[in-house]
Amino acid sequence: MATAADRAKSLARTSVWLEGKAAPKRRAEQPAGLDRDKITAATVRLLDAEGLAKFSMRRLAAELGVTAMSVYWYVDTKDDLLELALDAVTGEVTLPAEGEDADWRDQLRALATEYRQLLVRHPWVSPLIGEYLNVGPHSMAFATTVQRIMRRTGLPPHGQTGALAAVFRFVYGFGAVEGRFAQRCAEAGISQDDFFRQVMGAIGEQPGLRETFQESVDLLEARGGDTVQEMRERDFRFALDLLIAGIEAKRNG
Repeated sequence: MATAADRAKSLARTSVWLEGKAAPKRRAEQPAGLDRDKITAATVRLLDAEGLAKFSMRRLAAELGVTAMSVYWYVDTKDDLLELALDAVTGEVTLPAEGEDADWRDQLRALATEYRQLLVRHPWVSPLIGEYLNVGPHSMAFATTVQRIMRRTGLPPHGQTGALAAVFRFVYGFGAVEGRFAQRCAEAGISQDDFFRQVMGAIGEQPGLRETFQESVDLLEARGGDTVQEMRERDFRFALDLLIAGIEAKRNG
């Protein structure tokens, strides 16, 4: 059973990248054929397949065909491993090249879209983002690129952080909800479109919700799109365009 001291120590951890554990020393007794990259890749596969709630070091060891103690040769804690996995998938984001002739609007749209796709592809990422400092090499490369693009918007320095928050917290929320919905449908063995129709049909049958439901239907019809994905794409593009237009207005205001 965890003691108060154990809990305090867990809360006080900073990052696997800041505690001298990012590059563990090899020891002669370490299991052959195993390394941190393989362990991290297996972690990502398990998290994608089974979700964050079911993940454990014992389950990971079984996936790798080793004992749990073998995994601990390479990482000290489950938190360290989850942080490594988080940074690893952040490396999937394609970062735009540095070029002063590139339009910052196009680069911001591209990066926001990549970030959304990451959150949908790996639903377990969104709850971890608030847990860790995200200072691994891939996460820092992403942050540096975002800041570089934002500097080129023409906003004053004191406004750039707010603009970053507006864009990427919007994308975070949009992608997190989208990813969770897709995961729920996959677990239930039903398509997103069928689930959406079932939910809308069930709500529409409730007398107390009928008036509000009809207003929602009118909005959905005005939005357009025949599928859940098409509706999402329209909403995402429109909302992102609004944010970019706001940045342009602020820099000219």
